[in-house]
Amino acid sequence: MALTPVEVRHLEMRRGLFGYRRSQVHRTIEEIADSFEAVWRERSELGERVHELEGEVARHVELETLLRSTLVSAERAAQDMKEQARREADGIVSEAGAEGRRLVRDAIVEKEQLLAESRRVRSIMRAALDVLAEGEQAEAKATPEDEKRPAATTPRLTEPPSGTAADRLAG
Repeated sequence: MALTPVEVRHLEMRRGLFGYRRSQVHRTIEEIADSFEAVWRERSELGERVHELEGEVARHVELETLLRSTLVSAERAAQDMKEQARREADGIVSEAGAEGRRLVRDAIVEKEQLLAESRRVRSIMRAALDVLAEGEQAEAKATPEDEKRPAATTPRLTEPPSGTAADRLAG
């Protein structure tokens, strides 16, 4: 049975002829020593438990610090990756814009070349038509009898004219 300090202070021992009774004093001292030993042991165990808990708290604080630094590193890495991705996207968009402008320029150049070729072909065709028209007029002047014939019986050339239209234009 553990004694509290208040109980120890209020202990009353019986007196005998020559003072306190020895057996009662020994029993009380034994009880006080047992109580003191129990309290001492409990205090020691609690001290050890406090030491263990302080170590655990220190480990948790260290782990928390490590987690915080890892989180900060991860956030920084994520931010860097986002920035890198944004820069790459900007580069891709810029390259695509440049490629688009180049394609438009090439298309405009090709269009101009086709228009020039079309104009050249038209002028050649006009010249060929003019040559044919001149040939018909010259033929009509050379043979007035043809006019007496009906339009349905217009003579056809049996052999193609010599040279190309370009040769006739040059000559």
